[in-house]
Amino acid sequence: MNDEPGNNQERLSANIAYVRSNIVEAAQRSGLSPGEITLVAVSKTVPVELVKIAYNLGVTNFGENRVQEALPKIAEFHPQGMHWHMIGHLQSNKAGKAAGAFDFVQSVDSLHLAQALNRHAGKRLPVLLQVNVAGEESKEGITLEEAPVLARQIAALAAIELQGLMTIGPLVENPEEARPVFRGLRNLRERLQDELPQCSWQHLSMGMTDDYPVAIEEGATIVRIGRAIFGERVYKGASK
Repeated sequence: MNDEPGNNQERLSANIAYVRSNIVEAAQRSGLSPGEITLVAVSKTVPVELVKIAYNLGVTNFGENRVQEALPKIAEFHPQGMHWHMIGHLQSNKAGKAAGAFDFVQSVDSLHLAQALNRHAGKRLPVLLQVNVAGEESKEGITLEEAPVLARQIAALAAIELQGLMTIGPLVENPEEARPVFRGLRNLRERLQDELPQCSWQHLSMGMTDDYPVAIEEGATIVRIGRAIFGERVYKGASK
């Protein structure tokens, strides 16, 4: 019964409304306009049928962690005005496929990867620089110290449009414990805005299901939400 389309529609509608309400409230606390915050629904492990339902409910940005899983979904469903984001670790040998399929790559963490995307991008490809603010060995991303040099190198690539930064917060029981990480990314952006004013630096992608209100309070313009939208049952085995 729970898998019937009507039930999925009702469930996703309620979940999306709840997330959007939290975004509005957090934006008001941060001084941002809710319209400045992009909701990326993380659809890793989620069947394309549920992606279509979420899209019909007004979600236009979707995030995938793995190129091979994402490609069939993107091939089947990519209407005008919808944007697919690569948010997982991307290997350079898959950069060609990624550049041809995704509208946005949030997880650039090396010059080698950026150069590969630059070679394959058919048009200017928006990217974010992934920074491991927390310094956790289990997470991808460059260090805070490495960011300025790499940002300068990526900004010089003709087919790449560096639009900001991305990080993954630590897995903590209390979302407040992640606040210093989000603040650290915001502080880095302020530094880079001064050093590289030719880039827009418009985006901070940070915050997931367990901590996105705190991330928004610290200036997030993109939040990546999986479980809070698609649920534990569908979203088992995926990152937050």
